[in-house]
Amino acid sequence: MNQPAPQLAASTGAFTQLLSPTRRGARLARLLAVTQLRSWGVGQDLTERAETVVAELSANAVLHGRSPGRSFRLTLLLDPSAGRLRVEVTDARGDLLPHIAPTDTDALHTSGRGLTLVAALADHWDCVPYPPSGKTVRAVLSTP
Repeated sequence: MNQPAPQLAASTGAFTQLLSPTRRGARLARLLAVTQLRSWGVGQDLTERAETVVAELSANAVLHGRSPGRSFRLTLLLDPSAGRLRVEVTDARGDLLPHIAPTDTDALHTSGRGLTLVAALADHWDCVPYPPSGKTVRAVLSTP
């Protein structure tokens, strides 16, 4: 009957922030992620990898997921007992799904490699719908 709602373990960390879909918002997402991970005592290796993943996913949310008047959301979920961090970036454009650019593109291009970096740094990444019309790109990183 009256059962308590399931609770996260005390050692689990969760952080969520809405940010403006601008270059400044993407930069702030990266800075907030690093600050939060350091406050949780996360090691330097995982923090540096997460910083790059947050930067790339936030930049994609700003460049490809922007919808007028809609923010993007950064979520960090830390499970220290499993040595795992999940980074989630949610934007308003569920119609534009992410994909890894072909590797045979011109080496002089300065864009199109963000998800390749994410795939290299994360154990796993994917994209799921975020109703009613958005998407969440998730990346899981673990401690070495």
